[in-house]
Amino acid sequence: MKDGFWYKVSLQVIPFVFVWLTRIWFSTCRVVTHGQEYRRQVEAGPVVGSFWHYTIFYLFYHVRADTVVAMVSASRDGEYISRVAKKLGHATVRGSRGKGGGTAVKNLIRALRAGSHVALVADGSQGPAREAQAGSIVLASHTGAPVLPMLWSCNRYKRFGSWDGTALPLPFSRIDFFYGEPLFVPPDLKNEQLEEYRLELEKRLNELYTKAWAFQGKVEH
Repeated sequence: MKDGFWYKVSLQVIPFVFVWLTRIWFSTCRVVTHGQEYRRQVEAGPVVGSFWHYTIFYLFYHVRADTVVAMVSASRDGEYISRVAKKLGHATVRGSRGKGGGTAVKNLIRALRAGSHVALVADGSQGPAREAQAGSIVLASHTGAPVLPMLWSCNRYKRFGSWDGTALPLPFSRIDFFYGEPLFVPPDLKNEQLEEYRLELEKRLNELYTKAWAFQGKVEH
């Protein structure tokens, strides 16, 4: 029963307040989207949206108009993120590398085959930061859906002291949102090929990260 009551209350209150505030908060920001040509290359079908964890607060808001199924950690903290995602119109499956990951991946494969876009944090729920895990590549290999790198940079933001440096754009800031070149993955990858494509995704995301933050005159966020 430890903190059970207040945890349940906070699950009702915090996601509601967060989404209500961010709708107002982000509406004050100027958003410029880059790489639309990459998004158009894959608009005929579902994609695996792949991004670094630091982007999560704004990214779910940015893609709110799409039908997205997101993988969210099965932890207690992940429940807040799951509820925020749902209030923004997304569906979620729960799991991580250490808890329920296999079942979550199977559910994401079903979602892709049913025509939904999928969102997956490339560096996972615990990192290391900006080191890609294999999940996006596994999904792409099983379904034929391309992996679409995406992330954002901002001229004014708050960086938190978490493992990934989670960032939140400040009101009235400029947000530059970037799509990267889609990664097409062949079916039935062997282990050594899986590692090859995992490294390629990590390379593309980090090159996109460097490009995005160079727009703000920074090496990193």
